[in-house]
Amino acid sequence: MSQSVRTKPEASGQALSEAYDTALLDLDGVVYAGGNAIAHAVESLAAARAGGMHLAYVTNNALRTPDAVAGHLTELGIPAGADDVITSAQAVARLISEQVPSGARVLVIGGDGLRVALRERGLQPVESADDDPVAVVQGYGGPELPWGRFAEACYAIARGVPWYASNTDLTIPGARGIAPGNGAAVEVVRIATGAEPQVAGKPLPPMHRETILRTGAERPLVVGDRLDTDIEGAFNGEVDSLLVLTGVTDGARLLAAPPRHRPTYVDADLRGLLTGQPEVTQAGDGFRCGGWTATAGTELELDGDGEALDGLRALCAAAWTAAGDGVCPLDPGKALARLGL
Repeated sequence: MSQSVRTKPEASGQALSEAYDTALLDLDGVVYAGGNAIAHAVESLAAARAGGMHLAYVTNNALRTPDAVAGHLTELGIPAGADDVITSAQAVARLISEQVPSGARVLVIGGDGLRVALRERGLQPVESADDDPVAVVQGYGGPELPWGRFAEACYAIARGVPWYASNTDLTIPGARGIAPGNGAAVEVVRIATGAEPQVAGKPLPPMHRETILRTGAERPLVVGDRLDTDIEGAFNGEVDSLLVLTGVTDGARLLAAPPRHRPTYVDADLRGLLTGQPEVTQAGDGFRCGGWTATAGTELELDGDGEALDGLRALCAAAWTAAGDGVCPLDPGKALARLGL
């Protein structure tokens, strides 16, 4: 993927599962939500795998171990082993291990995913600031994480212990809606201490490096639902991306995306792996995709009919072109209403 400013979604004459050797799939909001498989995920991934695409599951959620994640995927009907799962816990554990001595103690604020990843790197998880840790690591600990854990982090950081975070996603999608993520918990500690953590997860380079080291992907496609982690991570890693609209990103956020948040491809769900992507072409002062033409004047306008996704792709081209290297200031409300988005 070129780092030049993207002004429209790209086309693909091949199914994406044929054009790329490895899908780097986010989990929450892409494969499942609240523990249940998202519609069309199981059968779409099975078809992509049967066609020869390697599937790797890349998650900023540091709570569960790769074994637990793989077991959950298998229960949902998506066969996976621990080696198919890459977590931000693994990325942050590698980052810490490169900066502290082997066998060093690390204060854990989070779940078992962090503890297993630290041990894998030869580090010793501890539970108290009084255990003489050389680092503090914070990751998503689930809705039941006690408030006192944040205090423990603050005590250690106040003594000068360096602080690491698996990721800073402010929210996490679930079966009942959008809930606070690890980024919200990180803000608690940041406000209390005035400190800044080193962060490993998407969209930052440590997570991309961990993913490539573990998968060996040569033609990877990042598949995600978040512009500020999945898509920006692909941008930073200079690889292509597919945004699916099954998680936190809606049409309005997509149209307002700055360059680093603009995906290569856009589709409704993981069925997009099994198809090509239609071309968006210049049409007079606007852009055409399928039966739709989009223009950017005093507001974003849409004319025509057909598949809603084609209309969204045309609107992306109009909005991103109008925005250049900034954010489109035009209201997309009426145009998106025509598409039911």
